[in-house]
Amino acid sequence: MTRSAAELDHRRSVNVALLGCGVVGSQVVRLLTEQADELAARIGAPLTLVGVAVRRPQRHPDVPADLLTTDAAGLVTRDDVDVVVELVGGIEPVRGLLLTALKNGKSVVSANKALLAEDGAALAAAADESGADLYYEASVAGAIPLLRPIQQSLAGDRIVRVAGIVNGTTNFILSAMASSGANYTEALEEAGRLGYAEADPTADVDGYDAASKAAILASLAFHTRVTADDVHREGIRDVSAADIAAAKALGCTVKLLAICEQTDGQVSARVHPAMIPRSHPLASVSGAYNAVFIEAAAAGQLMFYGQGAGGPQTASAVLGDLVAAARNRVIGGRGPRDSAHADLPVIAMGETRTRYHVALDVTDRAGVLAQVAGVFAEHGVSIATVRQEGRNGSSGEGDVDDGAPGPKDATLVIVTHSAPDAALAATVDALTGLDSVRGVAGVLRVEGLGRPVTELGGGS
Repeated sequence: MTRSAAELDHRRSVNVALLGCGVVGSQVVRLLTEQADELAARIGAPLTLVGVAVRRPQRHPDVPADLLTTDAAGLVTRDDVDVVVELVGGIEPVRGLLLTALKNGKSVVSANKALLAEDGAALAAAADESGADLYYEASVAGAIPLLRPIQQSLAGDRIVRVAGIVNGTTNFILSAMASSGANYTEALEEAGRLGYAEADPTADVDGYDAASKAAILASLAFHTRVTADDVHREGIRDVSAADIAAAKALGCTVKLLAICEQTDGQVSARVHPAMIPRSHPLASVSGAYNAVFIEAAAAGQLMFYGQGAGGPQTASAVLGDLVAAARNRVIGGRGPRDSAHADLPVIAMGETRTRYHVALDVTDRAGVLAQVAGVFAEHGVSIATVRQEGRNGSSGEGDVDDGAPGPKDATLVIVTHSAPDAALAATVDALTGLDSVRGVAGVLRVEGLGRPVTELGGGS
């Protein structure tokens, strides 16, 4: 039988201050109340909510009035506060509030991916100086236990790659495009109607949200400070229905991926849409779900999957961090510190090796393929496969029909081998200058993610 919080421990409770009481914050308040006895049993002392800082107290009738305050700065410095839970978001004034809390010895639990990606080093330094805890499991992939396994369970291993779908809005849009044939605008409108997309979807569809999460993942996985500015970022606005169809024809699907890699003593972090083989576990992740694929030297391949957003789901991750911080307060210990001991250089996107799928609208005449192939060769990019698609519906591997009767125009679909991204980008730019190339119909990166891309005729 579970003992009550009062029976469990005669020591004073661990007192919690909450900054923000929106969708996630209100769920944290609910869980603190409904699960009070169980949480106390896990911690060794009861948790007591002593203050909730909000901008408009009248909008929170479910929170006891004596807990509500508009003075967030005063709340984080109160002597009776042990742990500050931050669910406001944004950079300022939150950065100042959390730094103040940490410098005053308060442990901090945050879901603020943007702040952690921009200034996580300063927060970690403040925590180290005062001996307080800094937890942020909820900042990446919602309810999915991800950061703690990277930081603790895999602490004895060497992680070489973290790749995943970390934004539910974009995954819903791309999944809808793949399943229904809708274009980007139609799928975005559907995501908005169903509540998966914000009124202003910029942070999601332009990749800012995923880039912040990639910075956090790379920092933890590779023991190196990586900020959002270090992450190459592309969104999904330019992904067309034709791109989705081309991927399907090649046995692939299109996903917005956050990819963090450690190679030859260097780190890369990028966010962009890419084709991945349908045989890869990430390819089956549909709707608004998240999934992250980790490759480690000893553990091999691991995948973490679940709901990456939502009030109760994110609150679950917040409560997990809160229990850990509170338990440390009770026993007089401290949780794992952020580690940046490796301090590896972060390379630019141009130096990162990738593969491209390029669709070119060309004039169907003799010598076109040789001319196009020459441009690839000039830039040191090897071609893996070539496919011709004519307006008459014909398609096949090999050269454009050199001189035989046929359509005036054709589409060349070229998939490259791995090469520096800068070389691939320069190749595409040069192709647009050829008189035989009427236009570049589509360009997408191709990711094998550690598995052979057999459908595309080459290695990963």
